[in-house]
Amino acid sequence: MSNTNSVSVPQGTLYIISAPSGAGKTSLVKSLVEKTAGISVSVSHTTRPMRPGEQDGVHYHFVDQATFGAMIEAGAFVEYARVFDNFYGTSLTGALDKVREGVDVILEIDWQGAQQVRQKIPESVSIFILPPSRAILEQRLRARGQDSDEVIARRTREAVTEMSHHAEFDYLVVNDDFDTALADLQAIVRARRLRMAAQTAHLEKLLADLLTAI
Repeated sequence: MSNTNSVSVPQGTLYIISAPSGAGKTSLVKSLVEKTAGISVSVSHTTRPMRPGEQDGVHYHFVDQATFGAMIEAGAFVEYARVFDNFYGTSLTGALDKVREGVDVILEIDWQGAQQVRQKIPESVSIFILPPSRAILEQRLRARGQDSDEVIARRTREAVTEMSHHAEFDYLVVNDDFDTALADLQAIVRARRLRMAAQTAHLEKLLADLLTAI
């Protein structure tokens, strides 16, 4: 599944954002992209059925098991994992093309996928989102109205496993108040863009002018 060969990412930043189901990751990422220029979400491949309101190529690339297996054999994924009874994977080319063009790209993946991406792309920046409590997590899962009690119970158990890997990430955000959590994500992105290497490249002409001897 994993490949220890590093892949160079010279321009934008590749963000890994993970969270247990029900933590509010999808809504936070959607708002982050809407309110932040120069950042987009990588569209993953999955074998799970399409849910009401989803569109192929927008929310996921929906493929069958055979197609997904062929992509694994071809080395098409930077990461992939089995979650519950379905497979999810991120296209290596799709994830890196925009990054190399200077665009920040978000991977919404689980902790297993995050481990694989960090091995291949150590320059990636990882963020884990937590719910404010176990009770609120279960409440959010039930509020979706899409899953049975059995599925919710299983997702709650899986959430504990997911959250146990929080320390593997670079940043930890608690989604108690939505606006605060969104501001935290925006602060991480802005700080990353202000790092010396990024600013030196972005402000090349200004620096040349300021440092020209009089």
